[in-house]
Amino acid sequence: MSQKLHAETLCIQGGYSPASGEPRQIPIIQSTTFKYATSEDMGKLFDLEAEGYFYSRLANPTCDAVAARIAALEGGTAAMLTGSGQAANFFAMFNICSCGDHIVSSTSIYGGSFNLLNVTMRRMGIEVTFVDPDCSEEELSAACKPNTKLLFGETIANPALTVLDIEKFARVAHAHGVPLIVDNTFATPINCRPFEWGADIVTHSTTKYLDGHGVAVGGCIVDSGKFDWTKYPDKFPGLCTPDESYHGVTYTQRFGLAGAFITKCTAQLMRDLGSIQSPQSAFYLNLGIESLPLRMRQHCDNAQKIAEFLQSNEKVTWVRYCGLKGDKYYDLAQKYLPNGSCGVISFGLVGGRKAAETFMKHLKLGSIETHVADSRTCCLHPASATHRQMTDAELEACGVGADLIRLSCGLENAEDLIADLAQAIEKV
Repeated sequence: MSQKLHAETLCIQGGYSPASGEPRQIPIIQSTTFKYATSEDMGKLFDLEAEGYFYSRLANPTCDAVAARIAALEGGTAAMLTGSGQAANFFAMFNICSCGDHIVSSTSIYGGSFNLLNVTMRRMGIEVTFVDPDCSEEELSAACKPNTKLLFGETIANPALTVLDIEKFARVAHAHGVPLIVDNTFATPINCRPFEWGADIVTHSTTKYLDGHGVAVGGCIVDSGKFDWTKYPDKFPGLCTPDESYHGVTYTQRFGLAGAFITKCTAQLMRDLGSIQSPQSAFYLNLGIESLPLRMRQHCDNAQKIAEFLQSNEKVTWVRYCGLKGDKYYDLAQKYLPNGSCGVISFGLVGGRKAAETFMKHLKLGSIETHVADSRTCCLHPASATHRQMTDAELEACGVGADLIRLSCGLENAEDLIADLAQAIEKV
């Protein structure tokens, strides 16, 4: 499918072109295994000498078709689905990192990703340096080391809602001979395609906007196919030297830049760690993708109206949404996200933590959930829920103040949502 097609068309037709008499919709191939006539036929698959399927932990036709659709949307050359967004980020980084290596990451990332880097990957012997995403290019470059293997950030951070200067991070990454990995979950390829700004690998929690209905947990990794691993064979031996755990294949030689990264990720990490997405979940994800452009417009329209309402309310002390003029990230958003950012807003009320708790008790349409990026509006006061084990000082230190309320604007009528927010705020 041509990548010159518009996103609306790719969401419907990208990645799957049925032949005469084949199913119009991507079929659910709910099978763990696939039958072959001879051992020799299957052997060619194991040797990566032929295309096909033999076990759904490694590859499945339903999952591959949906991954190809996401790759087309992002403008990438190859993609793979994973069991969650967390798995996607881990696989994308661990595919080129090992014990003794180093990662530079923005501090402004999802708390689960921060813990993955700061705790779990450190236990694996991978060092991490966190940097303020607003730091200068010189400061970002100074954080890199000879053993740095990648830079990482989020297009729009969850829940801080900072906007990543993708070009700045890409320039520094490439100056040090490493790729930039960007989590594009909140923006989606409808509102930002990081590859166009220099990113090399994109990840998604497909659980969020790509699915959009809260029915299936999942993740995705997309490779741009542009980073030349062969220029740095000593830095990326896993891609540029024979893999003795898989018949001695050298991924860059066999699959080129367009396919090496994803093939290695499948043949090694999915094989050994097995964080697969089920065909049924991939089918649900695909249904969500078909309406993604329409939904993102509504999410962003609702969020803009609600952010402006909150900004004008005297009981609201602050609002964070990059679509608001005067927001710290407004200018970056105009550059990277000119058609809209996402449907998530953060704000605080006069009275801090206590006011937030009162507000949450009186919401009617907005449901209290840890989830975001859903067709239904949902709301969370982290200090009372996901971050309740932390003191107010600790909350401030990690950028999630005790007063912070995270609102994920759904697809309902904006006037109804504003009325609900207004009545809940009046109770404060």
